[in-house]
Amino acid sequence: MTTTYYVASSLDGFVSAPGDDLDWLMQFGFEPFQEHYDRFFAGVGAIVMGSTTYEWLLAHDDTWAYPDLPTWVFTSRELPVPDGAEVHFVSGSVGDHQATLERAAGERDVWVVGGGLLAAQYQQAGLLDELRVTVMPIALGAGTPLLPVAAPTPVFELVGTTPFAGGPVELHYRSAHSRS
Repeated sequence: MTTTYYVASSLDGFVSAPGDDLDWLMQFGFEPFQEHYDRFFAGVGAIVMGSTTYEWLLAHDDTWAYPDLPTWVFTSRELPVPDGAEVHFVSGSVGDHQATLERAAGERDVWVVGGGLLAAQYQQAGLLDELRVTVMPIALGAGTPLLPVAAPTPVFELVGTTPFAGGPVELHYRSAHSRS
């Protein structure tokens, strides 16, 4: 079991443009990535995300994207829950909730979805095992950083790359303190 931050990033290290805009990413479509994503997603047993990602998903999808997976949302606010979704709202340290997520995931992985702030908290707590970053061939100049850590991290080990048609490349890293 691993805890993986699986995300797309611009060449200059942003996961969204200012205002949490993802139009820059949507222009690439999903078809070139579908099979690769499906293989990753088949191994996911639980999802964790921040409230900005959760609210973006609610605003941009007519149905809940992860109906068969328990999802934890870090927030201090009360937010709506889509019909048929198993969503748990939590706050505090990521370490306070990791054992619960791992139990829910069973033999499968925990996916850190969306913005870099939560992933950075996982990294700083020593709970992030892998990063799977699909670098898109575009620079944004500003936006939400990929991994806004408060201090330098140990060196990540590159364990694989996957090129996609049109120029995107997934970089698959294992954390120096990986528990896997």
